Amino acid sequence: MIIKWKLTDARIKESKLHDIAHFGIRSVAGVLFIVHSTGKFNPEFSNFFVNVGLPTELQFPIGILELLGGILLVLGILTRISSSLLAIEMLGVILFIKKLKSFSGQGGAEIDLIALAILLVLIVTGPGRVSISHIVKKIPRFLQ
Repeated sequence: MIIKWKLTDARIKESKLHDIAHFGIRSVAGVLFIVHSTGKFNPEFSNFFVNVGLPTELQFPIGILELLGGILLVLGILTRISSSLLAIEMLGVILFIKKLKSFSGQGGAEIDLIALAILLVLIVTGPGRVSISHIVKKIPRFLQ
């Protein structure tokens, strides 16, 4: 007896529990970025950017990226694009701000690595079936 594996599909099992879990992971990541963005709209936060060697002009665009990206993740719209942009930001945080000094503790990169891993999974799997993209169904796959 020969078993053939079909490796062309990257789908999550199609059950209600998997759909809820996928929605939960996507929503938690979105809320994480929404909450994390709120501090960047405070003018006093510019001191942080100066301390880590970033221009203060990046404070507002990064805040907008995190806020809009988080909202899009929660809604399940443009999930792959917003996840990609947020993953690039997380790589920048890990490599340039945290500088991989430590994994855990004060200044550790553990939460950033978890967020990056979740974003990479969302890039591969897309928005899932509990999303506006799935309800609309006319959105091309690469825009989901």
